[in-house]
Amino acid sequence: MFTGLVKELGKIVKITPNNEGKEFTIASKSLINEIGIDDSVAVNGCCQTVVAYDQETFTVQAVHVTLEKTTFSNLKTGDEVNLELALRLSDRLGGHLVQGHVNGVGSLQSVTRKGKNYVLRIRGPENLSKYIVKEGSIAIEGISLTVADKKANDFEVSIIPHTWENTILRNRKVGDGLNLEIDILAKYVESILGGASDKKDLSLDWIRSKGY
Repeated sequence: MFTGLVKELGKIVKITPNNEGKEFTIASKSLINEIGIDDSVAVNGCCQTVVAYDQETFTVQAVHVTLEKTTFSNLKTGDEVNLELALRLSDRLGGHLVQGHVNGVGSLQSVTRKGKNYVLRIRGPENLSKYIVKEGSIAIEGISLTVADKKANDFEVSIIPHTWENTILRNRKVGDGLNLEIDILAKYVESILGGASDKKDLSLDWIRSKGY
């Protein structure tokens, strides 16, 4: 689990295709001191397992499914990436609970300045639209953000200067893909409500029967 608070900008220094997909070797200046074999690291919001490391870099193996479902297939040597280590149970949950499981790729539609902030309008996949709600949580490239507005499949998020300057969002251009992870609570609510065979079943008694 992660919090969606990016701790460092890493840099892709090597990409090695193999039978399993691609190995990405990433340079890190600060988090590398806490990284070991089998550790989980969120790279642009995608949970990856460390398979090798040295004093300056670590390597993860992205499998074919990851390359197909995320923006990893577009990464190039020299690209910056958002990095976050897995959450400790003793840590503050400053963002929201993020699994590092990318649900789909959105498309950046516009970037607008509002005062010192940047407003990003993003078009998400149609199948994710129902999970995205105004003032709800969403992870974009591994960054915990709040949905400021939503219309159809488009939604907006407001980015404060600190987040803009310290994440890869500053490098994104209109038309670029963005990794999206919806709030895990939305998935569970859908699963629970899926047990109701008819709208008539959706009563307080039915909800209490499920332990709520």
